[in-house]
Amino acid sequence: KNTNYKGSKLICILFEFLSAMKVFLLLLMSNFILISAQAQLPEGKKIERSLYLYDMHTRKSTLLIRENRHFKAPNWAPNRIYLLLNSNGKIEKYSLKGEALGTIYTGELSKNNNDHGISFDGNILFFSSGQNKIKTHSSSYWRGVSPDGETIVYCAERNGNYDVYKMSANGGEEIRPTTAEGLDDGPEYSPDGRYIYFNSFQTGKMQIWRMFTDDTHKEQMTFDNYSNWFAHIAPHNQNAVPISYTEDQDQQHPFGKQVKLSLLDLATKELSDLTPIFYDEPGTLNIPSWNLQWTQFLYVTYALKDQS
Repeated sequence: KNTNYKGSKLICILFEFLSAMKVFLLLLMSNFILISAQAQLPEGKKIERSLYLYDMHTRKSTLLIRENRHFKAPNWAPNRIYLLLNSNGKIEKYSLKGEALGTIYTGELSKNNNDHGISFDGNILFFSSGQNKIKTHSSSYWRGVSPDGETIVYCAERNGNYDVYKMSANGGEEIRPTTAEGLDDGPEYSPDGRYIYFNSFQTGKMQIWRMFTDDTHKEQMTFDNYSNWFAHIAPHNQNAVPISYTEDQDQQHPFGKQVKLSLLDLATKELSDLTPIFYDEPGTLNIPSWNLQWTQFLYVTYALKDQS
């Protein structure tokens, strides 16, 4: 079904997600500009991307995939027996051993970007698409869904400013919870449904914030000199993993900068390092990627290699 809101469309497609279960695919259509990483490469270089599984018990990363092609935005399928990746406008399936298993059917929509995720009950796959034949008045990027599946949250540009927005998963009018000047992005519901976490430039540095789900009591959660983005909340609601640039990037999320993944204690607001420093691009850790037990999460790194 198509639902118009503010000139954009919400589309629902019935498809086969698992062999014995039919669910609905909900797409927040967005008119976005894709800047090719290839255009930013030094001459004679190519990008090597790697998918890692981080284990919270051992505090180590395990390499699952390493390929000389574009892929990003990893997360788990509802049954947790395979993984999802975005690559070249498609959503691909991989085994936990890194074996390619095909793609998710998305109908005529083939320009799907790296903003996708699955509802808490595992029945709905959400993603943003830039299909040119669907016109919108401005960009909208899916970020999260409420635990009850009733509300989606996303980042959108309206009147020259990017803010957090939310709306019913069935369509309707959008609500703007943030109004500060500068970029507000990365909204995500906590699994207990109490908070919406987001990153905001309202203090002049990109930091992690949260607010109650009724949009009140906005509270800053990080205070360091890094640029902190996309806090993904563990299922037990005690910690989050944001991506932290090692140098202040203003309110940009640029390609090819050094980052590390951090662990944010949601009670004490203390940050600690999880990974060594690596090179990032949009899609390293921009969507929820925890397993259900909060013991593991997924992320992507990249490195430059000589053309052969």
